[in-house]
Amino acid sequence: MKNFVRVLLILGIILVVVGIAFVCYGFYKKLTTDIPNPVATMEVEGYGTVKIELYPDMAPNTVTNFIRLANRGFYNGLTFHRTIPDFMIQGGDINGNGTGSPKLSNIMDDVAEDKEYNIPGEFIANGYNDNTLKHEKGVISMARSDYGSTSSSLLTKGYNSAGSQFFIMTEDNSSLDGLYAAFGKVIEGMDVVEEIANTEVFYRDSELEEDEEVPKDEDGNEIASDTPKEAPVIKSITVETYGVDYGVPQTLDVFDYYTWLMEQYGLIAQ
Repeated sequence: MKNFVRVLLILGIILVVVGIAFVCYGFYKKLTTDIPNPVATMEVEGYGTVKIELYPDMAPNTVTNFIRLANRGFYNGLTFHRTIPDFMIQGGDINGNGTGSPKLSNIMDDVAEDKEYNIPGEFIANGYNDNTLKHEKGVISMARSDYGSTSSSLLTKGYNSAGSQFFIMTEDNSSLDGLYAAFGKVIEGMDVVEEIANTEVFYRDSELEEDEEVPKDEDGNEIASDTPKEAPVIKSITVETYGVDYGVPQTLDVFDYYTWLMEQYGLIAQ
């Protein structure tokens, strides 16, 4: 009987040792396995495929937000509404004109209050120092609002106003470094990006004569400069995460600039 108990004890010890070794190996493998950066594949109707490597080490929340929107189909069917040769192309706006923001239901299920959201700006000017990615040719970065003021409160609101819109550089531009959240770079299909940048637009600011009026749409609204006559359509964006769950991004409420402005002039109560 004693021998039987001793055998069971030995077996138990062996099982514990094996279990500890298995757990330790799992941790070791996790620490030593080089997990690739996520890669986004963007299909643009009539243009081709663009692949973009994302950098979660530089801008983790920005990357998480982009992955979440892309893999839930948010970008499918949206357009590039600004195309500027030798500068950048901008797209990902739900309204197609640079005025839209995504909603919480675009990144999560069972939302109690579905509302538009923004994300914190992960760049140096906003106090985030881990993002050193420069705005070189092929780099993708988040578009945001600029309220045209040196007021610290307005600057901060602008810094934290990105949502879903992004732009891809077609040339280096160091003036944007540290002021916008760059978060990846094109690794395939830069020729497609260049072709989109050179699509025909309604007009360029530089082409207008001094007394020439800005073109207007059928509703009488002025057309923004560098607006394509036929906006390139994003058929789809999907992101390969190589098994990593990047979760849900941190979000912020959208700043209502119009209401703020009215309050400053005393037209509505604060």
